[in-house]
Amino acid sequence: MVVYLVGAGPGDPELITLKALKVLKKADTVIYDRLANEEILKHSPKHAKLIYVGKKAGEHYKNQDEINQIIINASKNNNDEITVRLKGGDPFVFGRGGEEILALIKENIPFEIIPGVTSAIGVPTTLGLPVTHRAVATSFTIVTGHEDPQKDEKQVKWDYTADTIIVLMGIGNIKENTTELMKYRNPQTPACIIENGTLESERIIFGTLENIALKDINTPAILIVGNVIDVFKEIKKL
Repeated sequence: MVVYLVGAGPGDPELITLKALKVLKKADTVIYDRLANEEILKHSPKHAKLIYVGKKAGEHYKNQDEINQIIINASKNNNDEITVRLKGGDPFVFGRGGEEILALIKENIPFEIIPGVTSAIGVPTTLGLPVTHRAVATSFTIVTGHEDPQKDEKQVKWDYTADTIIVLMGIGNIKENTTELMKYRNPQTPACIIENGTLESERIIFGTLENIALKDINTPAILIVGNVIDVFKEIKKL
């Protein structure tokens, strides 16, 4: 009875780690997210039970407490079997992996964590967009663009000093987020959106802090803000 929290990577099924595949090939139950590429599920055994627990802003199929209980039940009902909790990106980068681990600890269920490539780094890297670049950017911040509405107080303050800002899960609130950022950043700061990163349907949208929210944007997507975008344009001659 072991639960593996596994990072599925940013989208491209080939960007999952070898260790993750090794565990997935032995799985008896796979509990997977919306952002975990379903092509990866083909590596699980034919007998494996597949449980979808995808979440999307405003359209939660299961809430987090329900997901925690599904993981607990799957492991307790199968004493000698392997349960894989497959999560898009990395389990600990806005993936609520910590919450799921705490739920397992409370039930004395053993677990192991297998990290994944987070979209915050993997998506721009595959394109050739450096989130740091000498003389341009020596720091970066990864921030959620969508906070839990049940919080008593917002934690995201937006007054970041990092050269590059990477916003995950923020497209639904992009107007509000960029407005907050412009309180601390020049409105003409380069910005770009990357939709469906690392997939064939990938799309890049350029703009500035001032106008990026006015663009036609689809989810899933990440927002990147900073002068590294000009470096990217030079690399790609865009």
